[in-house]
Amino acid sequence: MLGADPGFKAVEDMSSFDKRQKDSENKFRHDQELQFKATNRRNKLLGQWAAELMGLSGDAASAYAMAVVQADFEEKGDADVIRKILKDVTAKGIAIDEHKVRKRMDELMDEAKRQIMGE
Repeated sequence: MLGADPGFKAVEDMSSFDKRQKDSENKFRHDQELQFKATNRRNKLLGQWAAELMGLSGDAASAYAMAVVQADFEEKGDADVIRKILKDVTAKGIAIDEHKVRKRMDELMDEAKRQIMGE
């Protein structure tokens, strides 16, 4: 009887399992890449927002936005970015608190995801 070999079924099951595992790993990798891109985009948008608050424009605003993106690599999480924004904006005499920065950060994450998905 063809195909009745239990060893054949085990190999077939294993290759199916391997495919599902590889697909799962690829999806995870893709999701992580999208999250990384969205976070970087959000930080750039946040930097542009903060630059505008501080009266920066043109090359100065672009450079500041990139500095905010770079600040995110100091430590895990958003605390490093928030700390930079708060320090820089308050140094310019502008009243702002962490809650306002976090709220804007959340709004810009939604915008960043929309932009990336539209590319």
